Amino acid sequence: MSNRAQKNEEQPAIRVGFFELFRFATCKDILMMVVGCFCALLHGSAQPLMLLVFGLLTDAFIEYDIELQELTDDRKECVNNTIQWKKNYTAAYNLSALLNIEYEMMMFAFYYVGIGAAVFLLGYLQISLWVTAAAKQIQLIRKLYFSKVMRMEIGWFDCTSVGELNTRMSDDINKINDAIADQVSIFVQRFTTFVCGFCVGFVKGWKLTLVIIAASPLIGVGAGLMALFVAKLTGMELQAYAKAGSVADEVLSSIRTVAAFGGEKKEVQRYDRNLISAQRWGIRKGLIVGFFTGFMWLVIFLCYGLAFWYGSSLVVDTKEYTPGTLLQVFFGVLIAAMNLGQASPCLEAFASGRGAATIIFETIDREPEIDCLSEAGYKLDRVKGDIEFHNVTFHYPSRPEVKILDQLNVVVKSGETTAFVGSSGAGKSTAIQLIQRFYDPKEGMVTLDGHDIRGLNIQWLRSLIGIVEQEPVLFATTIAENIRYGRPGVSDKDIITAAKEANAYKFIMDLPQKFDTLVGEGGGQMSGGQKQRIAIARALVRNPRILLLDMATSALDNESEAVVQEALDKVRMGRTTISIAHRLSTIKNADVIVGFEHGRAIERGKHNELLERKGVYFTLVTLQSQGDKALNEKARQSRSSPLGMTKSTLLQSKCFERLMHNAFLEEDDELVEPASAARILKYNTPEWPYMLFGTIAAAINGGINPAYSLLFSQILATFSVQDPVAQRKEINSICLFFVVVGIVSFFTQVLQGYAFSKSGELLTRRLRRLGFQAMLGQEVGWFDDHRNSPGALTTRLATDASQVQGATGSQIGMIVNSLANIGVALIISFYFSWKLSLLVLCFLPFIALSSGFQASMLTGFAKQDKEAMEAAGQISGEALNNIRTIAGLGKEKTFVEMYEAQLDAPYQAALKKANVYGACYSFSQCIIFLTNSASYRFGGYLVQKEGLHFSLVFRVISAIVTSGTALGRASSYTPDYAKAKISAARFFQLLDRVPQISVYNDKGEKWDNFQGNIDFIDCKFTYPSRPDIQVLNGLNVSVKPGQTLAFVGSSGCGKSTSVQLLERFYDPNHGKVLIDGHDTTRINVSFLRSKIGVVSQEPILFDCSIAENIKYGDNLREISLNEVISAAKKAQLHDFVMALPEKYNTNVGSQGSQLSRGQKQRIAIARAIIRDPKILLLDEATSALDTESEKTVQEALDKARQGRTCIVIAHRLSTIQNSDIIAVMSRGIVIEKGAHDQLMALKGAYYKLVTTGAPIS
Repeated sequence: MSNRAQKNEEQPAIRVGFFELFRFATCKDILMMVVGCFCALLHGSAQPLMLLVFGLLTDAFIEYDIELQELTDDRKECVNNTIQWKKNYTAAYNLSALLNIEYEMMMFAFYYVGIGAAVFLLGYLQISLWVTAAAKQIQLIRKLYFSKVMRMEIGWFDCTSVGELNTRMSDDINKINDAIADQVSIFVQRFTTFVCGFCVGFVKGWKLTLVIIAASPLIGVGAGLMALFVAKLTGMELQAYAKAGSVADEVLSSIRTVAAFGGEKKEVQRYDRNLISAQRWGIRKGLIVGFFTGFMWLVIFLCYGLAFWYGSSLVVDTKEYTPGTLLQVFFGVLIAAMNLGQASPCLEAFASGRGAATIIFETIDREPEIDCLSEAGYKLDRVKGDIEFHNVTFHYPSRPEVKILDQLNVVVKSGETTAFVGSSGAGKSTAIQLIQRFYDPKEGMVTLDGHDIRGLNIQWLRSLIGIVEQEPVLFATTIAENIRYGRPGVSDKDIITAAKEANAYKFIMDLPQKFDTLVGEGGGQMSGGQKQRIAIARALVRNPRILLLDMATSALDNESEAVVQEALDKVRMGRTTISIAHRLSTIKNADVIVGFEHGRAIERGKHNELLERKGVYFTLVTLQSQGDKALNEKARQSRSSPLGMTKSTLLQSKCFERLMHNAFLEEDDELVEPASAARILKYNTPEWPYMLFGTIAAAINGGINPAYSLLFSQILATFSVQDPVAQRKEINSICLFFVVVGIVSFFTQVLQGYAFSKSGELLTRRLRRLGFQAMLGQEVGWFDDHRNSPGALTTRLATDASQVQGATGSQIGMIVNSLANIGVALIISFYFSWKLSLLVLCFLPFIALSSGFQASMLTGFAKQDKEAMEAAGQISGEALNNIRTIAGLGKEKTFVEMYEAQLDAPYQAALKKANVYGACYSFSQCIIFLTNSASYRFGGYLVQKEGLHFSLVFRVISAIVTSGTALGRASSYTPDYAKAKISAARFFQLLDRVPQISVYNDKGEKWDNFQGNIDFIDCKFTYPSRPDIQVLNGLNVSVKPGQTLAFVGSSGCGKSTSVQLLERFYDPNHGKVLIDGHDTTRINVSFLRSKIGVVSQEPILFDCSIAENIKYGDNLREISLNEVISAAKKAQLHDFVMALPEKYNTNVGSQGSQLSRGQKQRIAIARAIIRDPKILLLDEATSALDTESEKTVQEALDKARQGRTCIVIAHRLSTIQNSDIIAVMSRGIVIEKGAHDQLMALKGAYYKLVTTGAPIS
């Protein structure tokens, strides 16, 4: 085996060959697997062996019955167990000895028990050996994989998402486990049974075997066609649903537009229209599946009929076979076919295991480009700390088309503090990552003291560098341990010194457990400022030559910022420091300031020099200093309110964010209680007639299985009939009966398939519609949560809704089917022999259990494995999520060791599982042998002592045994059911969620003479998805009816946010928005939105005609084409539309892709005009246009503004000079407001912006 593995390894295969899966097996493992295979071979031959015994047993029964009939002949008598002619006929000579049936059955019972015991032992060995061997190999693969991943360069992590790596570590390695564990031995066992079964058939009776084989391709063809059709129809169904899905996707992606124009009800109808065709295909699929299942049953019953008809003629007419041989051949072929079918899922497991192994083994074999654990590279004796970038060009491996650094030249002198400033995306952080050698530049080089850092030892280089990031990462352990991560083997004294230097000592000593306080997952228990200071202490403990501060204070509030800043100023002395910051207060006192733009360093000098240059630095300073001033004013006013509040809220929001984050990382399935079946059925009530017919059909289908045992035993009974004519007649009628049963089963299967698919598809469509409606009814903030992204929601509509079917129709069918099966079987068996039935019934639970166990075995022990892997998963998850921090600290080895320590528990669990699992499996395999042994022994007793007819013994046993396996099968359908209940629960959660801002209810104030008077009173607001960033800080501004208000300010200062509050997409956390003196939170939502028209920066159009897009402006009434045209004229759009070939019926393409930006903008304006709104919101409506289209659009806007209250957000000052009020915003508050001339006279922020012509954003 190992030779083969090596041979395979030499050929470089893209896919992993099957034997290559075992490349990590030791000799001991290989020995275990070989022994396991041998056991599986023996185990596989047990079932065909049992057939030989069964044939002999049948012959014995029939012989006994024939002799009994001879005795009924009054010319014969029995003397000393010998049948003789009576004295007066002829001289006495012995005819034959009367069989002692009880003794014979005793022998057979022993055979059965013997085979059963062997099966138990072999089954146990086969499974436990393979599972144990696999567990050892998997543990090794896990270790190798994780340690290799931790050695990869950072660029590799950019191209591979952490989520993907986590799934690979759990799911993919589990798939390999499935492929090299018990499945192999089960496959060997079933394949052996298949071969042996056919051997029995051919050896005992090749004629009959050939006849049966001749008919079997029909079944294969049926199964093949069914698979083909189902695949095709599923494709069609998905395609049909894709159209509805794209509607859903389009609507959910542009939910703000839909909400603003009140198009929810319209969209739900549009979605529902597209669901009809998907529903049709689903019903067809159900019909086809029913048809082919029915067809297969029909063929099987016809096959039975044929086999018994031909077989009985071989037994009766030509006397070639005994009845026993007939059964051996028949069941031999049957068992062989069944086992072949059962062996195929194993092949699937092998295939998916090989697929999973491809990526994992490739990673294990991959050599990292920057190997952090390599010993190579030299270490300098003395480090001065001069860093220089020479013509560095760089792009991230994950986005090769975007140049981040472009011929960058920067010199950082040792012992100086150099600050990097510039807009985001200019390449500041990238430069820092190159110094740490997370990446290598594409061209040029980075040098330390004149040495190219690529020649230095990585661990040594990184040990020189201390880094404090914007969002510092702490590990889930104590504060002391976190600081100790900075340098291994550091003393407690050093830790305390570092903490003091970082201004952290005081707050740590205030905590109850001081340095032993746990910081929580990701440092979630600490506030931002505390985390930052612990991170600084961690950087200082290294005693670094080079200190990198990447926006180390940006996420803090003013007070903690001051503390952290002080700490940083203390530690910068005498070290080479590079600081990146957005807040200028933190950079003013740097020795050198370097301004970045588009990946180049374009200016360099001291604070004052750069201000005179009026470049990048100047623009940044102007905007910020204004904002800071105003904020400090506010802070002074609100000093009376204790500042302690912000700290705790920050802390809470951080915790909240972490919680959200973690909740998302784990699947969101676990949080849901499965829904009750009753509630699911309630949604399905209108389809009750279909369900009724389906249930009746299912009941008939269930009764067919036991009917088969009736016919089967009846055939055996005919073999002991003495009169040839009667015998022939009886055989023919039974074979005919098989045909009838087949035809009945065909029709009921079709009926069941159709009825349940019809009811299920109608349910799916209903749920999809309700779900979509519920989604559109949620407040806009709900969509900001990344779990409710359009993609996630559309998949939820697509999959969850269709999975719910599994809990209604087909599930009911399954249950009814099994109940009918068992019911009919029990009635038959008790009617014919209650004593024997009671005995067999004792075994029924075990048979059902074993059958169910085998089914659940396939779905497997995945859950227990998952739990055992959890601790290891936490470590790997933490390591992969924070790979940059770990690499910066050079702690890869530590994490690999921690991970390996955690792998022991899952390994022990797997060994325990091997034994339990082996025992269960072998028990489930041998139970049927024991059942037969007991039942036939007792049957023999009843036949002899109570004159029970032998065919009834077979009838009772086969009826109950088949019903037992059916029971087990039914229980195996439950995973589907459980999944359905969880899907349903997720769905109901959505339906039951009460949105904070509801569109669908009619409550709330409405009034007639709507004026459009707007007041923002002290509005504070944070987005629910980013609770730690305060967007509005107390906004105060008001607009009178008919006035135009313009917001100006840099991006992120809260301009668009204020507009969204007015639309009531969100409600402010504090303060009020008043319209005509009414609080917006009390106004009816749809009434409010119907009075507001919006034109946004990137207007969103729907995939329909121009006229329909304009009509979308008012969804409450039907709009005539004349109105559309007049609106278009006002928007300067009419002439352009008339020039198009299809005029107003021109399709705009998805998201309006067929039109230019200016055209889209004007359609959006027409759409806003047709509403005839009292309030018009223009959100940067002309910013994306070139000058010419801007003029046209601007004219259109000026027309539209007449007589309406208007709020404009603009980036170009030319567009707002004629506004009534201009409000300059910064950091979420208004810093100055008034008309253009007043503001110019003020010579404040607005004046600076206008005169320097600096861009605002």
